[in-house]
Amino acid sequence: MATGRALKTKRAAKKRFSITGTGKVKFHQSGKRHLMTGKSSKRTRSLSTGILEKGQAKKVLANLNG
Repeated sequence: MATGRALKTKRAAKKRFSITGTGKVKFHQSGKRHLMTGKSSKRTRSLSTGILEKGQAKKVLANLNG
C-alpha cells in the first residue's frame, strides 16, 4: 500500500557509515577509543577507517536511502 511518502533513513546506519565521493561506503572500526597501550602498533593501524565490500555496501546503502 503506497502512501506517496518518502522512505526514512535508518538513523543507526547514518551514524555508523558515510559515503565517499565515488560511492564507496566508509566506516570506523571499534576498539580504538581507549586502552591503546596494550595494543600493538600493527593492530592499531589495522583498526583505522575501512571500506566495505560491494555486497555489504548494498545492504548499508539500502538502509541509508530508506
